[in-house]
Amino acid sequence: MPKLKSNRGAAKRFKVRKSGKVKAKHAKSRHLLTFSKSRKDKREKRGTFELSPTDAKRVKRVLLPYG
Repeated sequence: MPKLKSNRGAAKRFKVRKSGKVKAKHAKSRHLLTFSKSRKDKREKRGTFELSPTDAKRVKRVLLPYG
């Protein structure tokens, strides 16, 4: 039987921490950052965030085929 492949699109967007939590980057923080978004909105979208446990479970299923 061949090896199972992880979903490459998901692998580029999510990382699993040592604790098992999944981190991701905020959406809508790539372009149109001048007048259409507030200063507060842009500030809050910096950095990463942790996915909720239910979302993390779904992401891990495609990232770690054996786990």
